[in-house]
Amino acid sequence: MLLKTFGWSFAITVIGLALAGVLWGWQGLAIVGILSVLEISLSFDNAVINAGILRKMNAFWQKVFLTVGILIAVFGMRLVFPVVIVAITAKLGPIEAVNLAINDKAQYQELVTSAHPAIAAFGGIFLLMIFLDFIFEERDYKWLSWIEKPMAKMGKLDMLSVIIGLVVLLVSAMTVATAAAHGAGDKSATVLLAGVAGMITYLVVGGISGYFEDKLEDEDEDEEGEEAAAAPAKKGTGAAVGLAGKAAFFMFLYLEVIDASFSFDGVIGAFAITNDIFMMALGLGIGAMYIRSLTVFLVRKGTLDDYVYLEHGAHYAIGALAVILLATIKYEIPEVVTGLVGISLIGLSFASSVIRNRREGKPGDSSKAQSEVAHRV
Repeated sequence: MLLKTFGWSFAITVIGLALAGVLWGWQGLAIVGILSVLEISLSFDNAVINAGILRKMNAFWQKVFLTVGILIAVFGMRLVFPVVIVAITAKLGPIEAVNLAINDKAQYQELVTSAHPAIAAFGGIFLLMIFLDFIFEERDYKWLSWIEKPMAKMGKLDMLSVIIGLVVLLVSAMTVATAAAHGAGDKSATVLLAGVAGMITYLVVGGISGYFEDKLEDEDEDEEGEEAAAAPAKKGTGAAVGLAGKAAFFMFLYLEVIDASFSFDGVIGAFAITNDIFMMALGLGIGAMYIRSLTVFLVRKGTLDDYVYLEHGAHYAIGALAVILLATIKYEIPEVVTGLVGISLIGLSFASSVIRNRREGKPGDSSKAQSEVAHRV
């Protein structure tokens, strides 16, 4: 099971490290290895969130996420994205931006770093909206009930998460404006625009995927009702099949935007280690492979069903990451802090789940329907 799930990640690791050693020597091999560990530590909570969404999709779309999705994650976000940012920031053509990235690494790093406020605002607000919608939703299981119960009651107010997101964005932009008054460059307008773009992206992609998901669930319920009426002994299997068609497509897009938002801090943080885009893409790409494999492992094992607080911990980690990303618009925060906060929250939620299972005499038994879907991947 473990080898089947992580086999490609192990193979890519060996090939990637060997390639790094051949191209850049021992130093390059070490840098690529460090970048891989950095990506895994920063994105562990990403795997839990991905698994929570991926388990709703059918086997075909799960495979799409693991194939096409990994290409987008590795080449799109870890290689192409920084070059695109440079092209937009410096108003360069694609070829000129690539040339700059290869031949003038110091200038390339400076341009990507200067674009950080916009990147952090977009990713921070997008992730914050995910956290707010989670914390304001009424849930069957509550991890930190003293927080989640009152938040669920507050969540009955329409558009509350949007209002809070806008307030946080305004505070972030005003903080940047205040810093500008003391000598720093004023990027408050950039922060506002990027943050609004992040919120619009979340509302559009998340809203469309949610619409089709609800529509598909309604259709499944109708089909099950018809089958039950025709043959009472025959049960519908809509829940086990998983999302397909338009619902799965928009859910896939939603997953990719989430993955992109998680990768922002990793890409920016990687510049503290190297400004070589190929080392960066290789190291972060290896790390991204493990996140994908871990996502599949969580789905196949039904871990989120067995340890019910894991999703809570991951969403709290998302909230922390959103705050950290927005804070980095003005302040410099080491990536190790981001990684430790995420891992600590997930670790605590896992421990709480284990304690709950022991208290209730539930060793953890995934639903049969979920296992049937996952094993077809």
